[in-house]
Amino acid sequence: MTETVKKNLAEVDVEVDVDVVIVGGGVAGLSGALTLARSRRSVLVVDSGEPRNAPASGVHGFLSRDGVAPRELLRAGSEEVTGYGGRIVPDRAVAARRDGERFIVDTAGGRSYTARRLLVTTGLVDVLPDIPGLRERWGRDVLHCPYCHGWEVRDEPIGVLAGGPRAVHQALLFRQLSPEVTFFLHTADDPGEEQWEQLAARGIAVVDGEVVALEVSDDRLSGVRLASGQRVPVRALAVGPRFEARSGVLAGLGLTAVEHPWGVGSYVESDASGLTGAAGVWVAGNVTDLMGGVPASAASGMQAAAAINADLVAADTDAAVARRKATRLADTFSPAAESANCERILGDRAHGLDTLFPLGRPSGQ
Repeated sequence: MTETVKKNLAEVDVEVDVDVVIVGGGVAGLSGALTLARSRRSVLVVDSGEPRNAPASGVHGFLSRDGVAPRELLRAGSEEVTGYGGRIVPDRAVAARRDGERFIVDTAGGRSYTARRLLVTTGLVDVLPDIPGLRERWGRDVLHCPYCHGWEVRDEPIGVLAGGPRAVHQALLFRQLSPEVTFFLHTADDPGEEQWEQLAARGIAVVDGEVVALEVSDDRLSGVRLASGQRVPVRALAVGPRFEARSGVLAGLGLTAVEHPWGVGSYVESDASGLTGAAGVWVAGNVTDLMGGVPASAASGMQAAAAINADLVAADTDAAVARRKATRLADTFSPAAESANCERILGDRAHGLDTLFPLGRPSGQ
């Protein structure tokens, strides 16, 4: 660490200085932390303890962990990270900024952590339709992903609430899981001619009218009620929330979320490794991949961590080469080196004026 960096850090109440700070301790963040810790990098995870999938009863489609409770998965992952020397801090990161050669992450708890590189895995917020009772059922029998929850509602009457650009596609996916699928137009525009044809061909009923309430019996969804008063029985309701990346912590680094090309929400742009437009800053998980499930988020965390480690290896190597060159240059002009050079050039000849003028001094001297 340079003296300038030391001086800058001394002016901040810095708790820890590490190779990498990870903002967000979900699956993507812990996967990245595990990869970095196993590469002998000092890593610190700042996590607010608000996983997106907390309402769900289980994580599905994750090989060897299918059905595991979300918080149990995170607990096991946290133990693995700390087992390799990583540190996890329960706090909320509120801002990140660059200070010389380091990043500084400030938290709601009044702490500051510095790092050479930054990985942000803050995920996203599901913005749900404004229907009374819907959020309370979210992750249970109100859901959005057929791969995450579809098997659990197979063969049940499933409703699909129109409201996003991919609503018909969502209805077709759930039709694979149940022969009883109802497509509620709600407040959306009518489907196009080709989409009408697809819905009819798959036997998906289409119901016009706004959905105004959910009906629940014995703590389980039993139907939806329309503005007209009509009740339609369903045991699960699929919705298409708007996905909003939790990108606020990146604002101080000049990074903001942009609209996704599919029109489903906002995300932080990055390359295939998770590198953003800000040097030294990576993202992974749902903050950059709105559609990624738990397995995809875990993979993206590992991929970003590998890219960060490679970047640090390159920086460490460059610094080592520079130090070696500086040492060699200093050694070249040291007294010992000067003596050795004289010995090599003059050999056994004596030093001094007699050696310079072996036949005597020139006349006039």
